[in-house]
Amino acid sequence: MRNNMEIKFLAIGENERLARQVIAAFLLDADPTVEELCDIKTAVSEAVTNAIIHGYKGKEGIVILSATYCDGQVEITVKDKGVGILNVEKAREPMYTSQPELERSGMGFTVMESFMDMVDVISAVDEGTKVIMRKTFRRDNGQQED
Repeated sequence: MRNNMEIKFLAIGENERLARQVIAAFLLDADPTVEELCDIKTAVSEAVTNAIIHGYKGKEGIVILSATYCDGQVEITVKDKGVGILNVEKAREPMYTSQPELERSGMGFTVMESFMDMVDVISAVDEGTKVIMRKTFRRDNGQQED
């Protein structure tokens, strides 16, 4: 089974919940475990929150959430056209935050990496950021793999 989707929404905090629900609904037919679905929803939540808070820094913008499911693996992309990340490697360090005044924990990328099999971050200053995440399900269509 192959399926894909894309949704665009305003970069406002309320839409983080929307992103979580959309990805959960999209993956229902893939039959993930509850744990896998929770992991994916958490990773998507972190990526969308980063786009809203750090990508647009309170200004108007659009976040694009897309996903492709095929043969027991999902690839999810969260993209913004915000300020971009000057130093991606530094941003991926645990406890690093570009906005300490907002009392953020600086654990967004660390959380994404702990819940997904692969996380890639592509960013350019003043052009935006794309976070690509992959996860392979332990089972597909209800059948456990050995």
